This record gives sequence, structure tokens and C-alpha cells, in this order.
Amino acid sequence: MILEKDIFGLIEYTKNGILSKELFKDQKFDSTLFCMAAKTKISKHTATRRGLVYIVEGHGVFNLEGKDIKMKKGVMIFMKENSVHSLVVEDNTSFVLVLFD
Repeated sequence: MILEKDIFGLIEYTKNGILSKELFKDQKFDSTLFCMAAKTKISKHTATRRGLVYIVEGHGVFNLEGKDIKMKKGVMIFMKENSVHSLVVEDNTSFVLVLFD
């Protein structure tokens, strides 16, 4: 199967909050585009699967296991399963989250 998505064409922001769009999902792989409005936060949580976060645009801070990582275009963050993480964005920010086994 061939799957093609225009990530930049899918980006859209609400005035407040988060808009998410599923890109692809099967039993082993799940990818979602998140578009977060400026000054939006996601509180501490965990994921039961390993994950990759790729910042498409914007700026913020991604806290992974107590370490602050600057979010900016092109940054990729790897997370082990059950890692505690949170984030806050400064301006409109989008990223792709890929969860996998």
C-alpha cells in the first residue's frame, strides 16, 4: 500500500486548543498530526508505546522525563514507552506524532 499525505496542506489552527488529524493507523503503527494554537499546553502524561515527535513548524518546549527540549522546525524527539512528557507551545505549532510497537 502506498500512502501519501501533504502535511503542510493539512495544517490548520483553531483560535484556542488543539486540532488533531489521523494520518495513518494499523495494529503496529499510528501517526497523527497535531496543530496547537499559541499558548496551548498538554499536561504530563505517558504513552504505552514508543514514539517519535517531528516538529513541522512553530516553537515551544517539550518536557521529556524532566528534560526540556526546544521545539522548532525540524526537531525530532524519540520517546521510550511509558515516558512522562508534557509540552507548551509559544506560537501556533504543528508536529507529527508516530507511535509504534
